[in-house]
Amino acid sequence: MKHLTEPRWLRLILIAVALLFLALMLIVPLLSVFYYALGQGWRLYVDALTHPEALHALRLTLTIAAIVVPLNAVLGIALAWLLTRFDFRGKQLLTTLLDLPFSVSPVVAGLMFVLLFGAHSTLGGWLESHNIQIIFALPGMVLATLFVTFPFVARELIPLMQAQGSLEEEAALVLGANARQMFWRVTLPNIKWALLYGIILTNARAMGEFGAVSMVSGHVRGQTTLPLQVEILYNDYNLVGAFALSSLLALLALLTLALQNFLDWRQQKLSAKAA
Repeated sequence: MKHLTEPRWLRLILIAVALLFLALMLIVPLLSVFYYALGQGWRLYVDALTHPEALHALRLTLTIAAIVVPLNAVLGIALAWLLTRFDFRGKQLLTTLLDLPFSVSPVVAGLMFVLLFGAHSTLGGWLESHNIQIIFALPGMVLATLFVTFPFVARELIPLMQAQGSLEEEAALVLGANARQMFWRVTLPNIKWALLYGIILTNARAMGEFGAVSMVSGHVRGQTTLPLQVEILYNDYNLVGAFALSSLLALLALLTLALQNFLDWRQQKLSAKAA
């Protein structure tokens, strides 16, 4: 029986449509960001990036990512381990709740933290009386970012750990390894690539998050992250500054994509050697 193959003209049309879509929706908008950022000269572009408010926004964004990414990695590993290695009542509910940040709007997520830790709430009032500020401060931004990025690491690890099973870990325990040795010498090497993918995705989302952070930050000028600073500059009709910071976010996104492709290539190369 002959395999059905599509005609050449159909393949060419589909390729052309795909390339046109990518050009209109991805490449052209991305290039336009750099065009408008550099449109008035390199000096204005550098001045916009080195403005004190821009540098503060960059430092704050990197600080949030530096806090959120390790926390997310640890929590993601723990949750993936729990869901793939143990059976307990409520496991399906916990698995469903893991996807909650994907389904809830980031703006709603930020509002939840405002209602929970705001000055008019019971908990927020108690924290304020003890000079602990969550909302309109770094802790609130970290909590909001952690919420929206929470599933990334776990969702990368769970399918892999389910497919691998626990035979190697059980064998290590039988051979005399303790739990710590088993994790560092068996579990972690087996999940390292998926863990790195999850960390990369978490970092990209943490640096680019807008909605949730917008709700808990208060839009205080000079005390915002890069995405919020872009909005402030755009609303002030400072287009050079807005597009300059946008180009920086775009570069971070491209760097993330390049790193992810490198890890894919590295994993395929190691798999080919192992085979």
